[in-house]
Amino acid sequence: MSGFADVEYTGVRELRGPLVVVEGVCGVGWDEFATIALDSGERRHGLVLEVDRDLAVVQVLEDTAGMDRTGTRIAFSGTPLRIPVGAGWLGRVCNGRGEPADGGPPVLGATDTAVAGAPINPVRREPPNEPVLTGVSAVDVLTTLVRGQKLPVFSAAGLPHLELAVQIAAQATCGGEAFAVVFAGMGLTHADASFVRAGLAERSAARELVLLLNTADDPVIERLLTPRIALTVAEDLAFTEGRHVLVVMTDMTAYSEALREVSAARGEIPARRAYPGYLYSDLASLYERCGRIRGRPGSVTVLPVLTMPAGDITHPVPDLTGYITEGQIVLSAEVYAVGTYPPIDPLASLSRLMRKGAGAGRTRADHPDVAAQLIAALARSRQVRELADLIGRSALSPTDLRHLDLEDAFRQRFLTQATDENRPLDDSLDRAWDVLLTLPRSQLGMLPADLLDARQAGAQKPGEAP
Repeated sequence: MSGFADVEYTGVRELRGPLVVVEGVCGVGWDEFATIALDSGERRHGLVLEVDRDLAVVQVLEDTAGMDRTGTRIAFSGTPLRIPVGAGWLGRVCNGRGEPADGGPPVLGATDTAVAGAPINPVRREPPNEPVLTGVSAVDVLTTLVRGQKLPVFSAAGLPHLELAVQIAAQATCGGEAFAVVFAGMGLTHADASFVRAGLAERSAARELVLLLNTADDPVIERLLTPRIALTVAEDLAFTEGRHVLVVMTDMTAYSEALREVSAARGEIPARRAYPGYLYSDLASLYERCGRIRGRPGSVTVLPVLTMPAGDITHPVPDLTGYITEGQIVLSAEVYAVGTYPPIDPLASLSRLMRKGAGAGRTRADHPDVAAQLIAALARSRQVRELADLIGRSALSPTDLRHLDLEDAFRQRFLTQATDENRPLDDSLDRAWDVLLTLPRSQLGMLPADLLDARQAGAQKPGEAP
């Protein structure tokens, strides 16, 4: 954090929630970092949200509780907030502002970087084309995560989205290449924060993890800073250190509500459901920081997790997130109600870049065909189930009954797995084959005949070289 500049301002006009309005300023710019000194000797920090002539609105990272107008001095650094970057972040647990929460020393680095980041030149962007394997069958086979992709998880209250996020963060790999995870938790309860720390302890001990935890009782402004610090650290680990980095950000709904609260404190005109009109561009400024850069090693892959209030996928946060990102993994209350984990709805989930990262030389040659056939079979199974509810199971044809059996087999043999079960991709694909072969061959028209022959003959694994 920056220290004092030469000039300190004492003209505090107003304290309003997390904001301080300072008058009489000169030469202060937007997003500039500020240090705030209280009469008690305490120091706090802030960022400039708005400048109008000689007035500056500063958002205080530690909130304004205990501050008074007459005993406050504010100094502006002349630059945006910068943090040290480098491999020193690996293995550390910090709060949402990047300050140590593990009892260790402050994180140091040879260089520092602006938290706001820098946009990637579109001409230098490399298209994502290699997988990030998570060890979760439904993700790896049906909605493959690709290096450089942004793929959100849509959940609802009461569903185990945090468990899934921790499992993916603990198990994800890039096929033996240098890899790291940056986990940003926002608005977590203390119980959830403890769960995250315990679930990722092994990866943290291996110095493959950066953990930033903002709890629900931390200042709301800190929640806006947490994902930006996480992405700044990830960009350096990827494009300077040469690692493939997965950034898990949960919960983006808590982040958006913090943005709404600050917007209301600023007196801005609200848009949909009282969120600020710039919610779309603000979310895009986070999600679009993923990718690969031509000529540089490493990649940044973003997995945002968000809860849909009342399960409403048209709510502004999931709605706008869907416009920006490349697909979604949707968790289903109906699937969870029958005791299945992870409760992923395969027909509502989609990875638009999956075919760029799956297939021969990347996962397995039969992967795209198996995934497409399984989705088609599940769609038919759902239609049959709805038909059975109308006319009764006894009126269904033998083929329809086989589709109902496939739906049960999918849930029991493929979808269900333990929260600490790291399933290899070959095992997941073999399970998908076992589910598909509950259908007669006439219903598997999307699979090449040679793959079916090889599988049914029990020869080599489909997709493997003879």
